[in-house]
Amino acid sequence: MAKKYPKEFKEYVSKLIVIDGKKRVDICNELKLPYDTVQKWVSSYKKSKQDAEKARQNQLLTASEYKELYEAELSKRLEIEEENAILKKAMHIFTQEK
Repeated sequence: MAKKYPKEFKEYVSKLIVIDGKKRVDICNELKLPYDTVQKWVSSYKKSKQDAEKARQNQLLTASEYKELYEAELSKRLEIEEENAILKKAMHIFTQEK
């Protein structure tokens, strides 16, 4: 019967090995955990960190993508400013007639 461990505990043990540089054998002996189980946790932790890094890298923009985004934002801003100017003129006209 396999024992269930909380996700936080698995992550803690994995961080002890990956980040703090502790030896797997020492952690297994210290916490009385099966070596294969800890090995799976560490592999899973490393894979999740790699996936997170890939996702972060995919969010980075190239120069041309950044230029397109900047130009789109600039055109939206100019359009809004033009609409505001029209509304101000209309408000001025309607308030003057009364």
